[in-house]
Amino acid sequence: GDGEFMVNGRPLAEYFARPSLRAMCLFPFVITQTCGAFDVWLTVKGGGLAGQAGAIKHGLSKALSNFDPFFRPVLKSEKLLIRDPRMVERKKPGQKKARKKFQWV
Repeated sequence: GDGEFMVNGRPLAEYFARPSLRAMCLFPFVITQTCGAFDVWLTVKGGGLAGQAGAIKHGLSKALSNFDPFFRPVLKSEKLLIRDPRMVERKKPGQKKARKKFQWV
């Protein structure tokens, strides 16, 4: 490919205005020295921009490790193949939110 990077139908620089988020998205290519070698067209939804950038980083890392098994040790040493296990805690009945209680007077 010629290194085209599209996020939700828009170029990377247009979708992510902050340079730190663009760097986060491109980090798997930088670490494997494959910048500009692949065309990327992807769709992300949900969360905020930082969460979406992290999801893109994780997805690209998994795709690169599936494409070439020699990339796996490099990506694994940078902890790019590990999913963040944190989830939103559920709301409990009789409470306002997950941990917040109703005011008691």
